[in-house]
Amino acid sequence: MQSRERVRAAIAHRVPDRIPFDLGGSRMTGIHVRAYAGLREALGLPPVEIRIGDLTQQLAEVDADVMDRLASDVRFIGPRPATGYRREMVEEGGFISFRDEWGARRQMPTDGGLYFDTFGAPLGGEVDAAAIDAYPWPDPDDPGRYVGMADAARRVVEEEGRAVLVGSICGGLSEGLFKMRGFEDGYMDLAAEPARARRVMEKILEIKLAYWDRALRELGDMVDVIGEADDLGGQDRPLFSPATYRALVKPLQRELFSFIRARTSAKVFFHSCGAIRELVPDLIEIGVDILNPVQVSAAGMDGAELKREFGRDLVFWGGGVDTQRVLGSGTPDEVRADVRRRIADLREGGGSVFAAVHNIQPNVPAANLVAMWETWREEAAYG
Repeated sequence: MQSRERVRAAIAHRVPDRIPFDLGGSRMTGIHVRAYAGLREALGLPPVEIRIGDLTQQLAEVDADVMDRLASDVRFIGPRPATGYRREMVEEGGFISFRDEWGARRQMPTDGGLYFDTFGAPLGGEVDAAAIDAYPWPDPDDPGRYVGMADAARRVVEEEGRAVLVGSICGGLSEGLFKMRGFEDGYMDLAAEPARARRVMEKILEIKLAYWDRALRELGDMVDVIGEADDLGGQDRPLFSPATYRALVKPLQRELFSFIRARTSAKVFFHSCGAIRELVPDLIEIGVDILNPVQVSAAGMDGAELKREFGRDLVFWGGGVDTQRVLGSGTPDEVRADVRRRIADLREGGGSVFAAVHNIQPNVPAANLVAMWETWREEAAYG
């Protein structure tokens, strides 16, 4: 099987020749630039200038030679910034910072910093509906966003034979609420000012709908997977009550996924970290086809149990190794044992794509990455 055929089979709950492999196929299955340098060396590949594909998370753009060596089956395609956006990096007070398209500030320590954290919520404090509507939201129709997307997707499909995962214009609806309002004001809105929380999320939804309308028209049937996300879970429970999720967030997500599904046969990939077991039936109900990252170390997120309960309806993309407790701090033998367990949990009947639980972090030794990949290769074949 070619990669694209293999992924399409797996996400349609058919059994492919082997479990598909993903490194760098989304902004949630990537690798930090520091870990990537070590991986290239461990694979015996020549040094290159490492390109950053995601500035905030400091993810490397995975090069073709790495994808070929690892037999990675998926490539990410995403939008560009708007034509008029100019990122200005500023160094002050031990940080380097910039303002993103949404008006939020992001900063990273200049000494040993690993990621950019968001601060300075642009809609924090007392704001009314008029102020929310008048805010200079990003323009999803800016033609600069779409330059090169169709050509890039065509190269992936026709020249590489890989599946295409297309990323969204921004993070999730509740994530966007917290970015624009700040965590304190955002949580207070969810509890005491739900109309304000809803209005902020509605504005984000409007931007998403306009983006997907144009992106899907331009990309057509070259799209295999639609990448959406909204972190809903913490380590042992959802980040806010299921009742609040169902009242405020779920209806907007339903509208988003219905809009997408009416315009493409591609499968909807939804990323949420954490303990979201009690929300999984809701996600299935509103049109999620694929769940990522399958955070096996969070409460209620055992892969074998999830497969048993929801494997008929959901594809599990991730959950291939416990990144929280094993991949970064375990030995290569412990990594191998964990990968064997996780593959056994999710492989039956297709419906799984192998990836680590979320992005590979900078503390992960190259030897552990090689152990992960070698064990996947040993265990991946069906039949």
